[in-house]
Amino acid sequence: MDEEVLRNVLTVNLGVKEDERVLLFTDLVGTDEAVSEDERTRRDGLRFVARRLKDVADGMGLRAIYEEFPAVGSHGAEPPRSLWKVAFGQRCMEELEREGLVNGLLDKTISDEELKIAHSIVREYREYAADCVVALSNYSTTHTRFRKLLTESGLSRYASMPLFEESMLHGAMQVDWYEMKRLGERIEERLSVADLVHITTPHGTDMRFSIKGRPVKIDDGILTEPGSYGNLPAGEVFVAPIEGTACGRLVLKWAPTRRLERDVVIMVKDGRAIGVEGDEPFAGKLRRALSENPLTGNIAELGIGTNPRATKPDNILESEKILGTIHIALGDNSTFGGTVKVPFHQDFVFFEPTVELEGKEGKSTLLKDGRLLVEG
Repeated sequence: MDEEVLRNVLTVNLGVKEDERVLLFTDLVGTDEAVSEDERTRRDGLRFVARRLKDVADGMGLRAIYEEFPAVGSHGAEPPRSLWKVAFGQRCMEELEREGLVNGLLDKTISDEELKIAHSIVREYREYAADCVVALSNYSTTHTRFRKLLTESGLSRYASMPLFEESMLHGAMQVDWYEMKRLGERIEERLSVADLVHITTPHGTDMRFSIKGRPVKIDDGILTEPGSYGNLPAGEVFVAPIEGTACGRLVLKWAPTRRLERDVVIMVKDGRAIGVEGDEPFAGKLRRALSENPLTGNIAELGIGTNPRATKPDNILESEKILGTIHIALGDNSTFGGTVKVPFHQDFVFFEPTVELEGKEGKSTLLKDGRLLVEG
């Protein structure tokens, strides 16, 4: 069954054709990373899945390229220059280097005008870019210039699978992709006409912000169109709140890969996290991230989970897809409709949420205590 699901990643989710070039990659525990044995075992498992997928691709006679590199340390940080060269092609990278754009791309300091030049170069050398990418890295590459350039100007199809675990092959990856797509479209219709969002949970989260005019995206796992991208396992509808509008508090019960021993509270004002309360070790990690760069505190994303086969609460890749949950992200949102650029993007899942919407058509409730209220 595992092999069939892995084949489906290539044939159903990405629709890979025989003559297309597929890039598969994963990241390795860095020499400067202090990780527990459990964490190391999990990441070894991720590498094992990546290699199995390469074997499956080879068995199908596909043009698959497999790459490994030292982990970059955080979600949203750019992958190393070596991977860019493989993904975009040597000629494209030489031109980006000649224009002096690579360093700015890697550290996310590139200006908007320079980014336009980078996009034009990638379009010019599009024929050398990977047709499909499967990103089985521990740290997410979804919110990176690497992904954005590949999908928007290279027209690559991109499956982002950070933190993936073998168990997901037996659950969340066996969803009815097309039924989930239809559910996502119904949620997208509701969010697209909303101006204001109010979120509460039984645990004390209370947050308000505006999404007026922001594009609403659907992550449904169907990545067969040129330039499409999303997570696998998939299952969310998401939007970037307007910067400066979020206010309230987020009460975290879960870190990305574990249940917190004690609640962590993030205080939010004028669109950013302004303080982190709690003596849980994870609170200290968040405080350090905010002190290093205040932009990491940007309220970057609202996501609505839509995958009925997703159940795992201790892995953010799957937990943010659980039907009836929401997630809020801090950090970068520049790749899906926002304006904040920072090498950091971290999601937090909230269970049993109530989500109220307000717009020209009046007020409505999208979720009530974790129950999704959509027609059809």
